[in-house]
Amino acid sequence: MTTSTQLAPVKWENDALVLLDQTRLPVETIYLNLTTSEQVWGSIRRLEVRGAPAIGMAAAYGLYLGIRGSEASNYDEFWQELNQQADYLGSSRPTAVNLFWALDRIKARVEKESGASIAELKAAVLDEALTIQKEDAEVCRTIGEHLLTLLHDGMGILTHCNPGALATAAYGTATAPFYLAKERGWNLKVYADETRPVLQGARLTAFELQQAGIDVTLICDNMAAMVMSQGKVEAVIVGTDRVAANGDVANKIGTYGVAVLAKAHGIPFYVAAPLSSVDLDTPTGADIPIEERPAEEITHGLGKQVAPDDIKVYNPAFDVTPAKYITAIVTETGIFKPDEIGNSKP
Repeated sequence: MTTSTQLAPVKWENDALVLLDQTRLPVETIYLNLTTSEQVWGSIRRLEVRGAPAIGMAAAYGLYLGIRGSEASNYDEFWQELNQQADYLGSSRPTAVNLFWALDRIKARVEKESGASIAELKAAVLDEALTIQKEDAEVCRTIGEHLLTLLHDGMGILTHCNPGALATAAYGTATAPFYLAKERGWNLKVYADETRPVLQGARLTAFELQQAGIDVTLICDNMAAMVMSQGKVEAVIVGTDRVAANGDVANKIGTYGVAVLAKAHGIPFYVAAPLSSVDLDTPTGADIPIEERPAEEITHGLGKQVAPDDIKVYNPAFDVTPAKYITAIVTETGIFKPDEIGNSKP
């Protein structure tokens, strides 16, 4: 375990996966050196790495770590091991479709090169993981460019959870236009919801935007309506962990409420979604599996007990925002109305 001043959430260095432990931010900047798929599974599950694109990248590297020591003597044996490792890593978190997209993409690469040697197949797995990370940075910047066309200098924008650089290879998804606007000399004023239950907006979004010199104000989740009523918010931009075929989106718990409030105040509600988050095999938001987190994340927030012993707790990590509350879904291929999301994929 090492410390670093570089806030890259996922790195491949010295034949190991290096993850920024996001459970320690903003107080400590700690990097974890992972060399087994079991370690990667644990880091994904414990939210040491989080954010849909970053989870996908970590899982891709985890799949390589899981098979690099394979002693398979032929393709069929290797393929069986690869699938076992993919199923194992896929069990770490169920909601973010990027996790399964990344694993499936690597499996498709291996199938395509089925005639190669075992050593070449292992190298192909690592190469695909590296490619996924490189492409993610390009995707996020493109999403940001599209979102900028919907904004203007001086706007107030609210965001929820951490759809930021800490959740991706670079720029973030919903935060990408904030970084690009700063490059252009714009002055956007960002309001970041703290985002219960594990305060990823307070610990991560507020932290990374402040570090980047972006004008950011942290608010409690239940302040959103008041801030909107005061005219301080002209648009809402959030990320997503999965977009259903009908345009419903799953995102960190509380997003649904923000969307309803935006609708009531006549404020556009935009969803930033890389194509890897668009799941056309899931018909509606009702079909998206919703992860439930341990009760201790609420009863013992950040390690301090804040609720009675043995209290019943309901702790879903995500909610689903119906398409009717969404103004547009922005992918790397353009800006789409929710009912047009099927057209976003080439």
